[in-house]
Amino acid sequence: MADRLMIAVLCLTTGLSASVQAQLTDPTRPLQGPVAAETAGDGAAATTGLQSIILRKGGRPAALINGEVVELGGMVGEAKLVNVSEDSVVLLGPEGRETLRLIPSAEKKSKVDAGGTAKSIGMNAVKGESRK
Repeated sequence: MADRLMIAVLCLTTGLSASVQAQLTDPTRPLQGPVAAETAGDGAAATTGLQSIILRKGGRPAALINGEVVELGGMVGEAKLVNVSEDSVVLLGPEGRETLRLIPSAEKKSKVDAGGTAKSIGMNAVKGESRK
């Protein structure tokens, strides 16, 4: 009798844990179903813009734009890649020049002291402590 009771409890808890696991979602897992289709659209939303910059020693610089590697002088749609720097690229097309930044909101700032000398503000600077 005790064996049957143990087997019944084991089956019940195994079935319960399987249903609980089915309800839990992995936050790192890609979306699936209708929600994924609405979010991704035609796939362009997930892979648009400048994604990476490739600076090669002794080779042509390139950039990963819209999911494709484009070398300097290459085409992105109707626009030509005319400049590649460490944090941005410049495209020249029918609509004019367009600068794509790797981190759009990143902006280099400097602090001007009383003597008029510009000093860069570092990420590691401590409040109230001046960098020299």
